[in-house]
Amino acid sequence: SLHYKLFQLHLFTHLRLNSLSLNSVSLNSVSFIAYLSQKDLNMSNIQGKFAASFQCCVLGVGQLVAWNTILTISDYYYQVFPDYHPSRTLTLVYQPFVLGTISVLVFVGQKIKNQRRVFTGYCLFVIGSILLLTVDIVTKGKGGITPFLLLSIVSAGFGVANALVEGAMIGDLSCICPDLIQPFAAGLGVAGAITSVLRLLTKAVFQNSWDGLRKGALSFLAISLFIELVCVIIDGVMFPKLPMVQKHRARSGSNPVEPVEEVPPLSNQQLAHQNLDRVISLFLIYALTLSIFPGFLYENTGKHSLHSWYPLVLVTCFNLSDALSRYITMVKPLKMQSGKVIVASVLARMLFLPAFYITARYADQGWMITLTSFLGISNGYLTVCVLTQTPKRTYNLSEANALGNILVASMLGGIFAGVCLSWLWLIGSNKSF
Repeated sequence: SLHYKLFQLHLFTHLRLNSLSLNSVSLNSVSFIAYLSQKDLNMSNIQGKFAASFQCCVLGVGQLVAWNTILTISDYYYQVFPDYHPSRTLTLVYQPFVLGTISVLVFVGQKIKNQRRVFTGYCLFVIGSILLLTVDIVTKGKGGITPFLLLSIVSAGFGVANALVEGAMIGDLSCICPDLIQPFAAGLGVAGAITSVLRLLTKAVFQNSWDGLRKGALSFLAISLFIELVCVIIDGVMFPKLPMVQKHRARSGSNPVEPVEEVPPLSNQQLAHQNLDRVISLFLIYALTLSIFPGFLYENTGKHSLHSWYPLVLVTCFNLSDALSRYITMVKPLKMQSGKVIVASVLARMLFLPAFYITARYADQGWMITLTSFLGISNGYLTVCVLTQTPKRTYNLSEANALGNILVASMLGGIFAGVCLSWLWLIGSNKSF
């Protein structure tokens, strides 16, 4: 009948609407669950990247803190070894070993596993730090030719360790996640800031105490040893367990040293030519900086009201400015991307040379402190801009490792050139302006 058919139609419509409603609820539930899963995944990625950034920063600190400690406590070594010119002698020992090691790695670096290389470097830092403490405790700070020879051997070991770690880390991080180069480079600046601040604290604490220099030096060495032990634990245990590191090493077949592609890897000459602006920039940055810092600040700034604190304040201002400026690039609009702009900025830094000369000769200590801070800011900021600059093409693992060695070799070459050029300030001057 008609009423029966209308009843069937109403019942069918009602069931259909309920089915659509259930399907809609089900789809909304699935979408909500997917949203929560994606949110958890994003949060996990953020936490993993933060952990990786923190560990890379600590590894950067450990890469320089041992050698910075020797430089910072050089006043103590002048007291213990007055006849051996420790600062100049140890630098002359350190530089050939760091340059020689990185030069060898540039040519054979593609045949060495980065994991083993970095871990070996940090172990050398630990062994050297233990030797420095042991020698000083056994000899009771009395000096002599044998302790100084051991100190020289440790300095050479630090040079080898520096070259082993830095190039491998930059090459590895450029493949794992290029964003991690920034915290590692920042750690290099933080190492200088830590040693400078500690030097001011130890000078203030032990200045009037008997044997104050030795107590401050031993405190420095103990802190340096602790940091290096932490780096060994991070590099050997914690860093390999990070998801992004495990993913990278699984993808690269447990960090192979030979490329898997059929196309042969680029030679060192080709890599250097493709990244010529970065190589030149790093060399000029550090040649200019080391021609002024720290030699000029210690010997050519005259005497001021701060007396013996004045060079320490200048060095601390430089190191703090250098460390903080390495984080500027985290704000993307403030990061230089163009290679030409970076090179132009690096060349503009040459104006620091006449600026420091005029300031040392005619201005007071306030202007010198400001100028030194700007030198540190430009050094740290431009270093990170160059190291994190997007390459012109994508490199495989072996090419990235080779490029890391080349960039570090350029940086170390600039440091050596700057140390040599710093002697030119003494021409025609009686120690200070």
